[in-house]
Amino acid sequence: MSQENGKRRLALIASKGTLDWAYPPFILASAAASMDWEVGVFFTFYGLPLLKKKLGAAVSPVGNPAMPMKMPFGPKAFQNINWPMPNLLMSNLPGFETVATSLMKQTFKKKGVATIQELREACVEMNVRLIGCQMTMDVFGFKKEDFIPQAEIGGAATFLEYAADADVSLFI
Repeated sequence: MSQENGKRRLALIASKGTLDWAYPPFILASAAASMDWEVGVFFTFYGLPLLKKKLGAAVSPVGNPAMPMKMPFGPKAFQNINWPMPNLLMSNLPGFETVATSLMKQTFKKKGVATIQELREACVEMNVRLIGCQMTMDVFGFKKEDFIPQAEIGGAATFLEYAADADVSLFI
């Protein structure tokens, strides 16, 4: 437990910014915060855009070939089919990423899953520390103004100082 306030502490590293990889850090952070845990998330490399004012996370099927495609519409039997999509098709078919992103968003909505925006807002409301990686900002040319005002900017040392007292630390 954190030595400062006696609360359990969760330290997450979010390193991926695709739609499918944006969910785990925000779900875990909001769940832990709702359990009255102290939570800090360090957004680095491709996870850093998740702190931008306008979220643009999309599905990258090429980056996750194990992902089955489910259809969010049609008869139940049609929706239950896992549509294996060969990488060759996913990487060469124009517009596939847009279609896959739309299908995933529809499926999540239909299942009552909050959007990434909603989960991030919940984290902000519950005072989750959202730490943007300074080095990643410098490397990719981001500015503090690109991010939501609640984002804190810090380096690895900032996060490590926080994570040193964590009960649970996860790299996502």
